[in-house]
Amino acid sequence: MKTIIVGGVAGGMSAATRLRRLDESAEIVVYEQGPYVSFANCGLPYFIGGVITDRSQLLLQTPASLGKRFNLDVRVNSRVVSIDPAAKTVTVRNTETGEETLDTYDSLVLSPGAKPRQLDIPGFDRALTLRNVPDADAIADAVNVRDNQNVVILGAGFIGIEVAENLVHAGHAVTIVQSQGQILPQFDPEMVEVFHKHLSNHGVTIILGSHATAITDAGVKLSTGDTIPADVVVSSVGVVPDHILAVEAGLRIGDAGGIWVDEHQRTSDPDIYAVGDAAEKTSIATGDPSMIWLANLANRHGRLVADVIAGESVTARPSIGTGIIGAFGMAAAVTGVTEAQAKRAKLAHSVIHLHPGSHAGYYPGSETLAIKVVFHPTSGRLLGAQAVGKDGADKRVDVIATAIYAGLTIDDLMNLELAYAPQFGSAKDAINQAGYVGNNVRDGRTPTVQWHEVDERREQGAIILDVRTDAENAAGSIPDALLIPVDELRSRMDEIPTDREVIVHCKVGQRGHTATQILRAHGINALNLDGGYLTWNSGTDARSRTTTPTH
Repeated sequence: MKTIIVGGVAGGMSAATRLRRLDESAEIVVYEQGPYVSFANCGLPYFIGGVITDRSQLLLQTPASLGKRFNLDVRVNSRVVSIDPAAKTVTVRNTETGEETLDTYDSLVLSPGAKPRQLDIPGFDRALTLRNVPDADAIADAVNVRDNQNVVILGAGFIGIEVAENLVHAGHAVTIVQSQGQILPQFDPEMVEVFHKHLSNHGVTIILGSHATAITDAGVKLSTGDTIPADVVVSSVGVVPDHILAVEAGLRIGDAGGIWVDEHQRTSDPDIYAVGDAAEKTSIATGDPSMIWLANLANRHGRLVADVIAGESVTARPSIGTGIIGAFGMAAAVTGVTEAQAKRAKLAHSVIHLHPGSHAGYYPGSETLAIKVVFHPTSGRLLGAQAVGKDGADKRVDVIATAIYAGLTIDDLMNLELAYAPQFGSAKDAINQAGYVGNNVRDGRTPTVQWHEVDERREQGAIILDVRTDAENAAGSIPDALLIPVDELRSRMDEIPTDREVIVHCKVGQRGHTATQILRAHGINALNLDGGYLTWNSGTDARSRTTTPTH
């Protein structure tokens, strides 16, 4: 049996090598349109910035090494330009000579990946994009012409920010232009506000709510009418599935815009499979088709396709969508659905925010984390989480991603037994704390108000009660809040109106929880501001962002 694989890297090469392990007699041909069939695409920004100095470290395997170890017929610089499903043939064009050949298959695996989104603006051909090793070479060559160049990056997603960090480290002046009102739109706005400020503090200029309208010799012209000087322009405005082969072959394209596949990664043609960034995934939270651009899913589904072709009975599991980005020593991690995504999908949900330490506070080096968890309000089923901080964001989100996969609830987080020593965590880990907070909310013990609900509640007559200390209040407060420190609350109960809703807040929510319990025990309709002043302040700052550059 002969299997042709279109595209290498994560999905294609996982399918090829796994299939060889399962079937020594199979004929396996891999066509890769570029010069490299197996490379570390997630490492490309770090090569551009000089963190990875040895270019060969990005090149994981070669046609020769794959042929020697796995007996694979790997052909680079070979673009599959058409598929004939009826005849079970592909037409292949050599990208160096232009020569075309016809090849036949029994099974065909499509792993073409995603391609950078193109902007329909004058001069866009001057912008560099980052998809493969030659792209990384081109950007590195452009920025290394001289020191201290003006670099404009279009787009503030994962790749745009990673490139920005690396070019700042390399000594260049970097401006990010983001059409949306926040960086990292994969997150909720209040969660990335601290990351935004962190980037700005490290020299990245960020312009929000504006987009490029032209790229000229003078620089990048914006929708505001301003022009930003630019020696180099890098476009990172997102990707789209590279599914033209599937479209032209008449294969079904799904509702999310990728190649439709069933639970075995089969397309609408039973002898053709699709994996990686060109193929749709199924969201574990909503059950809907979605585009999730992750290398680990490409690897997983490549392996699964090989199993299916070899006759194994396996099916793909729904995808969670777990990712992380780091810049200048701070990380932002996400898994599952955000609050915004839950609202768009009309999913019933509750939300909690907390700001625990990364490890025991008495041990040196503990850093404050911002954590947000989304869960079903009645069943408690975990739907998603986000964490941002300088230490520990990765492992907290990984734990919750595992919990989502296992179908655990917010209550289950209370009972997880996690590794503890003062330099690694707390006896009551941040994950356990999330469980305690979520359990109080789900059971109705501590009703909460979200940061974005405060203004509306005040318009309806609610008052804000700050239960922090005088010094904390003086350093920053919600306007017109009544200040009564929590330790004085019982003796000053007569100062609090009993006929109005009272929104209680402290710094992070813990003292607010205690105060809420005290007030409710005295018959006052009190609610705790979820995540406290830190979350409210981040949220309001994020909401007030304009197109003015942030330095």
